[in-house]
Amino acid sequence: MLKELTELLGVSGNEGAVRSFIENEIKDFCTSLRTDSMGNLIAFKKASVPAEKTVLLSAHMDEVGFIVTGITDDGYLKFDSVGGIDPKILVSQRVTNGSISGVIAMKAIHLTAKAEREKPVTLDMLHIDIGATDKAGAERYVTPGDCFGFSSDYVEFGSMIKAKALDDRVGCSIMIDILKSEYPLNLYCAFTVQEEVGLRGARIASHGINPDFAVVIEGTTCSDMTATPENLRVTKSGNGAAISVIDSASRAEGELVSALVKTAKRHGIKHQYKAAAAGGNDAGALYVSNGGIKTASISVPCRYIHSPVCVMSRGDFESCGDIVKAFLNDFGKDLI
Repeated sequence: MLKELTELLGVSGNEGAVRSFIENEIKDFCTSLRTDSMGNLIAFKKASVPAEKTVLLSAHMDEVGFIVTGITDDGYLKFDSVGGIDPKILVSQRVTNGSISGVIAMKAIHLTAKAEREKPVTLDMLHIDIGATDKAGAERYVTPGDCFGFSSDYVEFGSMIKAKALDDRVGCSIMIDILKSEYPLNLYCAFTVQEEVGLRGARIASHGINPDFAVVIEGTTCSDMTATPENLRVTKSGNGAAISVIDSASRAEGELVSALVKTAKRHGIKHQYKAAAAGGNDAGALYVSNGGIKTASISVPCRYIHSPVCVMSRGDFESCGDIVKAFLNDFGKDLI
């Protein structure tokens, strides 16, 4: 299922294909299912026993990508980024809008002066080549405002998985699996939109739910390479799911963090703390919604995040899902 999810195109604001796939996967396992005005898919699963508590799980459907801003007379597409992407990784990458393919290109090295080669790559140096020979030819397929995303296959190698959009199709995949079991509390799962451009979907996802607490499931930064100082690695691939204490958008509820860690230890599930206040996710919007929601985040460490070649450990992915499932099943057993 993760393969299918990551290979779907779902640039922020264009999550329809991802939403339809998820809806089809979970519709037979929900008490109710709806799409709100923003495009968030909200699933509700009633507790398997009489229960007073309600938990909200959240994972975002969207991915980073590109929006067409213009078409040159030669038929090339000018573009801007949607979400945070480092321009230097973009040269020669394959992209698609779901119906046509292209490549991101810039002037060949043979034609650049030394001074040009020493400049950092910026978006205005780049264009998307879709094989058109002139502006009219390109306009038959593309108009300004259309979105493109990375075109990258899902690949398993050793204990690792490479794919685009692991941030946050890993969270979506885990929540789909979670909804297929029963739990002793009322469960909402919000598959949110537009996280990569300002946590927009999450700002309204909890309206009308009023959960007792929320847990965001995410793919997060991992920079455990040799060149990165130990204190800047944030998370380490292979060390288990990463439980956040603080990031750039929120401060996790201490009680929830302790409960997640206690659950992992009780069940012998590999885990780690996210070791830096880097990045942010939907927790930043949820914890200030509805007068304030107790919120925490648990993540799968992903190397090369926001690129076409995100890499994660299969074991970390499995441990993240296992901790959340155990947490839901153990709720009330001296956790909170």
